Amino acid sequence: MSVVQTHDATALSLTDAAARKVNALLHEEGNPNLNLRVYVTGGGCSGFQYGFSFDETVNDDDTVIDHAGAHMLVDSLSIQYLVGAVVDYEEGLQGSRFRVQNPMAAMTCGCGMSFTL
Repeated sequence: MSVVQTHDATALSLTDAAARKVNALLHEEGNPNLNLRVYVTGGGCSGFQYGFSFDETVNDDDTVIDHAGAHMLVDSLSIQYLVGAVVDYEEGLQGSRFRVQNPMAAMTCGCGMSFTL
C-alpha cells in the first residue's frame, strides 16, 4: 500500500505571495487539480538547480505542502535538499519568478536558480 507523505510547513514552506500566485495561475488555467512541483536537479553554475512545474499527479513518494489553498509537491529525492527552505514569488525589474530561499545552500549563483551545499 502506498502512502503520500505530508509534512508540516516547517520542513519546507510556501509564502503567502507564492500561494496567491499559484492560486491565480490555477484560476487562469481553469484546472484546480494542478499543484506546484518544486524539484532539484544536477547542473547549473553551482552544482544543483531548482526547477518548477505544474503537475496534476501526486506520486506515492511526494511530500505535499499545503498553504492558503495552494499545494506544493516535492519528490523524495529533492526534499533532502530543501529542508527548511521557503518558496516565494517575486515581481521586480528583473521579471517575476518563484524563488527558493534555502538555508542549506552554502553558495547560490547570481540568478538564484542554482546552489551548492
